[in-house]
Amino acid sequence: MTRVAVVDCGTNSIRLLIAEAGPDGSLVELERRTEIVRLGQGVDATEEFHPDALTRTFVATEAYAALVRDAGVPPGRVRFVATSASRDARNREDFFAGIRQRLGVTPEVVSGDTEAALSFAGALSRFDRPVEPVLVVDIGGGSTELILGRPDGGVTAAVSLDIGSVRLTERFLGAAPPAPGAVAAAAAHVDELLAHNGIDFGAVGTWVGVAGTATTLAGVHLGLEHYDRARVHGSLIPLTDLYALFDRLVASTVGEIRALPSMHPGRADVVTAGTLIAVRIADRLGHEGPGQQNTGVDGLRVSESDILDGAALELLHRT
Repeated sequence: MTRVAVVDCGTNSIRLLIAEAGPDGSLVELERRTEIVRLGQGVDATEEFHPDALTRTFVATEAYAALVRDAGVPPGRVRFVATSASRDARNREDFFAGIRQRLGVTPEVVSGDTEAALSFAGALSRFDRPVEPVLVVDIGGGSTELILGRPDGGVTAAVSLDIGSVRLTERFLGAAPPAPGAVAAAAAHVDELLAHNGIDFGAVGTWVGVAGTATTLAGVHLGLEHYDRARVHGSLIPLTDLYALFDRLVASTVGEIRALPSMHPGRADVVTAGTLIAVRIADRLGHEGPGQQNTGVDGLRVSESDILDGAALELLHRT
């Protein structure tokens, strides 16, 4: 049976999925790995990859290449998807050359629209009958994708915004805990980008979060001593609890955040910014804030399936 491998390299993490097709055409996961490499370190300010960030990314890619070889994935069935940081960096050819040398493929710097479509397909690949329409949100390190659509009808609206946990931290929230003025400035910046972007937030029936910010918050919300993908997938963070999580994080030091159960140490310094983006989205889904009645979605549903799964499904179904 044909196997495929997909690497997704974002601003904060690099992730690997090795999979094959099941009897019904669904995705059967064989291997999934995540490493925090912070490829986007300083890119927002310098528009270049930092040498240390490239080194970290290449080391992780070498390890992934060994796993791909050991799994027997054919050369033509390997895909490397690069997103926000790679779109912004002037020296991305250095990055491309390093990946080609180690993995044997040229990174695909996907557009925001392509990233959105892959994330939407992947996020819903293991969800049964969500209330439609569905808003899938991928809060990355450098950008945030919002995708509105229906499982059987595809994407109806999608937008990629230049806000992410790393980018927002570097611009506004470098101190931990951040000053109230910095939080207000960051929130105003997020609100400006969320306004008038073509997404009808009032129509949303189900809100699904994918990738690091959403899954990290789910682990903390569930009180997991150790991260458990099976328990995180499909879990619900009620909106009032999401606001409470943000209040807790924004008042904490990085050390206190790092000590939270199931918190990945590589996300501790940026998860507050990612959560700020999440609560500003929540404000637009019929919820006005803590203690107010929610007239929209019931909370943030978390999916462990995301752009990796969408890209793997597309690769499997290529003729």
